[in-house]
Amino acid sequence: MTSDTSPSLADALAAGTVVLDGGMSNQLESAGHDLSDELWSARLLAERPEAVTEAHLAYFRAGASVAITASYQATFEGFGKRGIGRAEAARLLARSVDLARTAARRAADAGVRRPLWVAASVGPYGAMLADGSEYRGRYGLGVAELERFHRPRIETLAAAAPDVLALETVPDADEAAALLRAVRGLGVPAWLTYTVDGRRTRAGQPLEEAFALAADAEEVIAVGVNCCAPGDVGPAVEIAARVTGKPVVAYPNSGEGWDAGARAWRGGATFGAAQVTAWREAGARLIGGCCRVGPESIGEIARTLDAA
Repeated sequence: MTSDTSPSLADALAAGTVVLDGGMSNQLESAGHDLSDELWSARLLAERPEAVTEAHLAYFRAGASVAITASYQATFEGFGKRGIGRAEAARLLARSVDLARTAARRAADAGVRRPLWVAASVGPYGAMLADGSEYRGRYGLGVAELERFHRPRIETLAAAAPDVLALETVPDADEAAALLRAVRGLGVPAWLTYTVDGRRTRAGQPLEEAFALAADAEEVIAVGVNCCAPGDVGPAVEIAARVTGKPVVAYPNSGEGWDAGARAWRGGATFGAAQVTAWREAGARLIGGCCRVGPESIGEIARTLDAA
């Protein structure tokens, strides 16, 4: 757990490599929770908050030093569709940070002595739509409209005092521009990660242009990729490091493919801990997993990085 004497995450990244957690949804599903809902794991913020804490704790125990909150799909609009008013939605967003903090305290009480940080997840506009469009981008909205969508949620999460805001699974450079505007002046650092297809964003923009948006953003302490194929990570890490000069974040999926129509994963896993040393050599400093990457894999990543 972070304390007054613990380094900031930015300082920790400057000093070495930090291990991220893995997928929240797969950990909750493995514990028997049904996430077949438009709110996905965010539904459990209201219905089973202890389950969210236990999922975070599993990753801390496995070797992760950063927990990403269960707020990826938590939005005022999404909650509103379920009859949850803005005041209660704001409380649930803040709860997502509190649950991760609780897990960090429990991990420390159980003997984990390394610093532990909390990253408040800010998913893309497409996550609220729950139709797979976070893997396409190009929503038909401009930067100003996307900023208006993101700002209230980001301000609410920032007020809950996470260590960092995780602007993640961003498919489109236009949405990245909106997110960067929305975090400006909040006093909370952020990382920005795209979901990519080869050397382009999912919306088709070259990664050189996409990462360049964050190069001079003071709030952004790291850039990179997440929720992508493991094979796309290496080239993206190299581009991100070269274009921005910032530490790079990398947390891909297991390698299985998501079938949005069937709402199911297809194919086999291709992500293994052996890949992470090459990513670190290319500039990655914050490394973990996303969908279908569980505590066992995060433990392997931690051990591999410690041994390298």
